[in-house]
Amino acid sequence: MSVRTHLTGILAELTRNAALVDDAQLAAAVAEIQRANHLFLAGAGRSGVAITGFANRLMHLGKSVSLVGEITSPHSRPGDLLIIGSGSGETASLVALARKAHAGGVRIVLITMDDRSTIAGLADVCVVLPGVSPKLRAATAVTSIQPMGSAFEQISFLSYDAIILELMDALGETSETMFPRHADLE
Repeated sequence: MSVRTHLTGILAELTRNAALVDDAQLAAAVAEIQRANHLFLAGAGRSGVAITGFANRLMHLGKSVSLVGEITSPHSRPGDLLIIGSGSGETASLVALARKAHAGGVRIVLITMDDRSTIAGLADVCVVLPGVSPKLRAATAVTSIQPMGSAFEQISFLSYDAIILELMDALGETSETMFPRHADLE
């Protein structure tokens, strides 16, 4: 095999997985984002990397955004939204975070593979994305040529970008109107 052969296999897999995504769940997540006063985003590992990119684009849209754990994050309030990216929905630090947010009246959107997870039970909106992971408690019909949670992490990143496109349409934003919000002190 060659690297290009692997690449085309990954793209084919992601195309199949995209057909399994529930548009109504994504629309509910978009509605939560539009209503929120402030957006807090969190994830761990590679899911955390993907959600960091999402936070960046939400900021480019002019949203008030913080990554949980950053020193500049403000105090949460009811009317705020916590978006968690967690394939298993069971990462201990994220479960504790979701519990605290829930107790404080912060709404929660979970991007996950498991809608029966602990965090899913606390979430107001659960977006289930296909993938495979040794951390999943329940068997899944989805298969992957990739290791561990790669397929979930990739479809997460693509779904985040699709949400951004939907928000751009709703807000009348373009790349040109967003660019002035791009960092200049890099």
